[in-house]
Amino acid sequence: MHSLRTRERIVVEIAIVVTTVLDSLEGTIVDLSEGGAQVVGCTLPAGSSCQIDLDGHITFGTVRWSEEDRMGIRFPYDLNEGPLYDQLDLARAALRTPVAFQPRLRPTTMAGGGFGRRTS
Repeated sequence: MHSLRTRERIVVEIAIVVTTVLDSLEGTIVDLSEGGAQVVGCTLPAGSSCQIDLDGHITFGTVRWSEEDRMGIRFPYDLNEGPLYDQLDLARAALRTPVAFQPRLRPTTMAGGGFGRRTS
């Protein structure tokens, strides 16, 4: 059974340390929402309790799914403050900021090198 997500996932790249009672692993969050994160570069068994360390700020979580080189972590409480939330907020703002139009320059042709038109 596949459930619909209620929170918007945002693509990010945040280096973190995932810690359990027995281990500390370096990983990267590549997908983040207030309710959870997808971490690549390390893995723990599904059901494991862990904590995510970013800049000395700890966020607790539970591994919901795990594959060979990535895992999904669900937070027991929605993010609403701290460095991880700040990163999420910055990534959302970047998505919503309009990109200025930049016209492409036409390639210049050398004398006599035009195609389909006379240049004389």
